[in-house]
Amino acid sequence: GPFGEDGTIQGMLELFGLPYVGSGVLASSLGMDKHFTKTVLQAAGIEVAPWRTIKRYDWHKRPQAIRAMAEQMPLPVFIKPARAGSSVGVGKVSNWDQFAVAMDTAFLEDDHVLIEAGIVGREVECAVLQGMPGQPARASVAGEIVVSGREFYDFEAKYLGADGIDLVCPAALSADELSELQRLSIRAFEAIDGAGLARVDFFLTENGFVLNEINTMPGFTPISMFPRCWQETGLSYPELIDELIQVALAHHAED
Repeated sequence: GPFGEDGTIQGMLELFGLPYVGSGVLASSLGMDKHFTKTVLQAAGIEVAPWRTIKRYDWHKRPQAIRAMAEQMPLPVFIKPARAGSSVGVGKVSNWDQFAVAMDTAFLEDDHVLIEAGIVGREVECAVLQGMPGQPARASVAGEIVVSGREFYDFEAKYLGADGIDLVCPAALSADELSELQRLSIRAFEAIDGAGLARVDFFLTENGFVLNEINTMPGFTPISMFPRCWQETGLSYPELIDELIQVALAHHAED
């Protein structure tokens, strides 16, 4: 979240000339801000879910007008703080009577909030690793989040092992689907000038992949998808950590 993966600590490390794992200031800031992530990725030709970004001041001044605008979108919609991590403050609106509460909850986390169209599709993810200097980034096999007893993949499910979520890895994709997912994941990583690592989340719809978000410092717990995807690709947890450190040191030496 803020001060961990949003570019601030990365900037401090840059000032001290210290090597570190992961993206730099620009990519970290971009990856943390859902509005600007979508803007950059859309410009790179990657499909993202339709959205509108609302400022806290505007919400307080004209809530009815903003609700009327939002009601032009089909339900459900998701309300998300623009710059918060781990699904904190995220709400699913299935009835417009829930809208104001979801907006107020999101604004507790940030002064910019996204109203995002719900996308129907399988939730699939791909892990990306930066290569050594002069070598391309590479992508893992896919993982899939299967939601059966919850509204969505929320904080409790991500970090507390709550019921209603199954993490399937590798996901059942065709060779062509996996190849396209890997291509889009690396394209997104490069579009924000990512470094080190990222987890790129998509919806697989009947019309293809729609990017949900890119995480420049993904979860690394035993139930997290990023290390699991690499384990299923053939890179163990200790090997993954070692590679991240070696790649960071190699790129630091090039600077």
